[in-house]
Amino acid sequence: MASLTPQVTPGTVPGAAPAPVSARPGRPRRPRVWRGVVLLLAGVYFLVPLIASFVFTVKAPGQGFSLDAYGRIFSTEGFGGSLLLSLGLGLATIVVVLLLTLPAAVAVRLGAPRLRPVLEVVCTLPLVVPPITFVAGISTVLRWGPDYLASTPFYQTIIALQNPGFPVVLVLAYVVLALPFAYRSLDAGLGAIDVRTLSEAARNLGASWPHVLLRVIIPNMRSAMASASFLTLALVLGEFTIARLLSFQTFPNWIYRISGSQAQVSVAVSVFSLLITWLLLLALSSAGARQRSGS
Repeated sequence: MASLTPQVTPGTVPGAAPAPVSARPGRPRRPRVWRGVVLLLAGVYFLVPLIASFVFTVKAPGQGFSLDAYGRIFSTEGFGGSLLLSLGLGLATIVVVLLLTLPAAVAVRLGAPRLRPVLEVVCTLPLVVPPITFVAGISTVLRWGPDYLASTPFYQTIIALQNPGFPVVLVLAYVVLALPFAYRSLDAGLGAIDVRTLSEAARNLGASWPHVLLRVIIPNMRSAMASASFLTLALVLGEFTIARLLSFQTFPNWIYRISGSQAQVSVAVSVFSLLITWLLLLALSSAGARQRSGS
């Protein structure tokens, strides 16, 4: 009986694995021109108004190029007071928003996951309420309060809420407006870490719930808390409608007030504040990237 021997074809080595079949060549990659078009349109949309504003501030009639408008920013009456007021309102709003949103988001994730959609709806509800309607309700309550609470201890509370030196009513209004942005940032930060495992491990080691929140969860949420704080501060520094209708002299209202008499200075302040906001955003992004690379 003849033995069967494998047939060796020329160019092959006995015992070697068969050569893989080359994949079918696909279609040649086309240059995605539409990406460049979209980026170009976005750049034109954002940069052209900024460049036009800058040209308006540095081009004085009969003088040519001049940075005098930027030099007059800090010496203009009301600049320091309005900016400090807006910064103080922003810091107070950040503290209140974080104290309200972070414990609620952690408690819902750990104790009642079914209530998470309810919390999300409540926190995003201010997005569907027009600011003009919101401030109309606030002004109605502020007008109603002194008339009906004059003989009660709450009368002084209503008056204190409207103190021009530091209007607490604006903090309360800004907290409501900042809830959607702060909640989204904190929820994304909580989704990036295993909150349940971290909290259970800390509890098994004898840590109390405040210790878990302050020493375990918050250190892992620094990037998300920084994002929420930045968005809240940007909202406060740019909000105009509520402060204007309630007659409080915040930084955006000061810019609007001087725009009639010092147009170049008002536009220069707007460009200056926008550049500062961009620098803060870049610093926040770089800090978050360093934190992620370090972890």
